[in-house]
Amino acid sequence: MIGFPGDNDVPLVVLVDATSATERALIKDALDEQGRPSATVLPLHGAGLADALAAADPDTVVTAVRVAWTPARATDLEPGRRRGLRWSSAAPSFPWRPPGPLQAAMLRRDPERARVVVAEPATVAELSGRWDGSGSLADFVARQAGLALDRAERRVVGDRVKVPRQVAEAIEADPGFRREISALAERLDCPEDEVHDRVMADLHGLVAAMDPVAVELFTGAFRPLHARAWEVQTDTEGLARLRELNRRHPLVFLPSHRSYVDPLVLADVLARHDFPRNHVLGGDNLRIWPIAPLAKRAGLVFIRRSFGDDAVYKLAVREYFAFLLAKRFNLEWYMEGGRSRTGKLRPPRHGLLRYVADAVERGRVDDVFIVPVSITYDQLREVSGMAAEQRGAAKRGEGLSWLASYARGQLRTPLGRVHVGFAEPLSLASALRAGADPEAPDARRLTLQKVAFQVAVGINSVTPVTATALVTLALLGVRDRALTLGQVRHVLEPLLGYLTQRDLPHSGAALRTVRGVRRVLAALAEQGVVTVYDGGEEPVYAIERGKHLVAAFYRNSAIHHVVDRAIAELVLLCDPADRWDEAMRLRDLLKFEFFFPERDAYRERIGAELGQLDPDWETADGRDVLCRAPLLVAHRVLRSFVDAQMVVAERLAARDPRTPVVDEEFMDECGGVGQQMLLQGRLHGPESLSRELFASALRLAANLDLVDPGREELAGRRQEWAAQVRDVVTRVAVIDELDAAARRETVGVEP
Repeated sequence: MIGFPGDNDVPLVVLVDATSATERALIKDALDEQGRPSATVLPLHGAGLADALAAADPDTVVTAVRVAWTPARATDLEPGRRRGLRWSSAAPSFPWRPPGPLQAAMLRRDPERARVVVAEPATVAELSGRWDGSGSLADFVARQAGLALDRAERRVVGDRVKVPRQVAEAIEADPGFRREISALAERLDCPEDEVHDRVMADLHGLVAAMDPVAVELFTGAFRPLHARAWEVQTDTEGLARLRELNRRHPLVFLPSHRSYVDPLVLADVLARHDFPRNHVLGGDNLRIWPIAPLAKRAGLVFIRRSFGDDAVYKLAVREYFAFLLAKRFNLEWYMEGGRSRTGKLRPPRHGLLRYVADAVERGRVDDVFIVPVSITYDQLREVSGMAAEQRGAAKRGEGLSWLASYARGQLRTPLGRVHVGFAEPLSLASALRAGADPEAPDARRLTLQKVAFQVAVGINSVTPVTATALVTLALLGVRDRALTLGQVRHVLEPLLGYLTQRDLPHSGAALRTVRGVRRVLAALAEQGVVTVYDGGEEPVYAIERGKHLVAAFYRNSAIHHVVDRAIAELVLLCDPADRWDEAMRLRDLLKFEFFFPERDAYRERIGAELGQLDPDWETADGRDVLCRAPLLVAHRVLRSFVDAQMVVAERLAARDPRTPVVDEEFMDECGGVGQQMLLQGRLHGPESLSRELFASALRLAANLDLVDPGREELAGRRQEWAAQVRDVVTRVAVIDELDAAARRETVGVEP
């Protein structure tokens, strides 16, 4: 039984939001139960509301009623149902309003599906006081009643039905928005009406309708792309903290980006835990007809990949973001700007954060919390395509034929697990206050860069070292050789001990048994990443020819956890008097590949690693220390990166300093000469021949002012850099030799 506010002597206006005879009958029964014959009952969207408000006393109470419909069946999101999913899972399991002709039959089967909900009431005086005078009072009251009904409905069916309504209209009606239009028209020296029309056109292009039926149809139709391939492992404790935080503040989810299905996986995880659906920002390249209209109604915001100097479009984006955040709707986008093709995080882009910061600084919202999200897969089918792009192949354009091909691949055999983790959220308001410096013109930009860096560090901190990453780390550490099962375990056991000792996230428990290692190797062999030869005394395993970049993708997803250890090993091969300086040089050499902390924190971390290797590391013989170490990782972690740097450094050193560097031509040159160096044995493995790694090395060279044309002095500095990189490569090779000697001591294999 529902309850209406106030006693029977208080005048009452009840606004009814009903679209069918069945809903109207349910609401009439509920009203009759209340015994309020004096109540004025009106449709929510009707002409009579204006007259009723004009005639009402200020103390008249206004409320609204609606029928909330709960789901008809258990959702397909339950983990145990993953294997049996089919395209028929597109049938709605979301709380939605069924078509009128079906409602009566549904209620006969299950009367509990429909519940009448009552909006939070307000008096006519209170509503008039909140009205800003734009439009009519009746329209304002109807909008407020609709929002209050949405809140009441969510108390019955959950937060995932929270959707924005009449977004462009609400933004247009805001006096502050009209002032922004006037100011922009004056700056652009354009008629105000013209600027208004352009901004509104851009707004309508951006706004995602978020229709509940479209949400369910979209997620149901695309769920098989991931639900059959992976079992989801979720950080539920992190989600519980976020849910409580989301009751007070909007969230911006910034996940790692390794697959096209990342948004689908995260959407299902959040829906399963009753979060409202995120507004997901996607590039215009994903506007695939005829899917795009449905995607737009399901919360996908198609946004230009670059705004340039388009002030009109920037205003539309800023106002849209501010509206959503002020209404506590959550955002989601992928800060790397595209999928990682190497497996590790790409440098973050912070451009869109400025519009979130605008909303905070302008007081449109008190605070916004930035949520770093790690999405990590045991295996990915699309890695082979990304590996081909690293070798120079053209990226295949997105379209219907591409989507059909992608779907066929995803519906094949399962690929293990996908791990979804949530790092500690960051308060943007706190970051902006801490970075505020009126005398520093770039203070805000630097603050947002720091936030983006913290997001990347947060993602890395909760990215688990998967069993696949550990096995590929072991196999990529050797050149042109296969390993026995015992030799693979010889690498894995101390590595697992290292991760466990430092309480680093990993899913390698299964690798502590012979059976578990065999299972992971078999899974990699099934996907063509590992080759197995079993025609001898015992099976031996190696990376399949042509699959080194694929294997490196899996390895690279985890190596940020052991980079400090790898650097410590290289430092020990230097003269004791030079070790701290070398640690800092290595930080500078690798700063475009990994996210390092500030110098003091970095020094502390490297010192801790060195102390673990030998308490007397500052004076000890480094080679002896490494010979005694149960675990050596530098050649497995850093070799492909420093090898790629060596290719770039030597090509720059061999170049006439007056000749400009054209990026694409230079990448082709590095690829060709790098292949020659690989055949000559100067490079460790094919995973070094990556255009992404060459591009990172070229950015480092530009940072060192070694790219732009110059005179003979430039040639000398290029030679010095090449010599520095060759020295690092030499020390990595020494560690490889020490590890190879340890492997040769490993004989036999457990039964």
